[in-house]
Amino acid sequence: MKWFLILWAGPIALLGSWYSLSYYDMSFGIFMLTRQAHDLVFQIYGNVLGIPPETIPPLVMRAIALDSLVVFAIIGFRKRKAIAAWWRGRQPSKEPAVLPRADSLSSAP
Repeated sequence: MKWFLILWAGPIALLGSWYSLSYYDMSFGIFMLTRQAHDLVFQIYGNVLGIPPETIPPLVMRAIALDSLVVFAIIGFRKRKAIAAWWRGRQPSKEPAVLPRADSLSSAP
């Protein structure tokens, strides 16, 4: 499960860091992190897909959100017993509280 999460989060982190660095043109001397490369990549993808380049980032974000929901659903299904035990432990108990008896004059338990 650990490798599953690493192989899911790794590409998302790589894509997100490239996108944010190239969008704000923080290149550190690397061409792929320039805004020019950013625009070129989306222009190429737009031409290949036949859609305007500015519509690609929202589509990618929707795909990442859907993939994340699927990954968390798989994790939730695999850990459903632990989640159910945790949930039952958080619920208030149905047992009545121990109240002092009427014939006792002491307030001690």
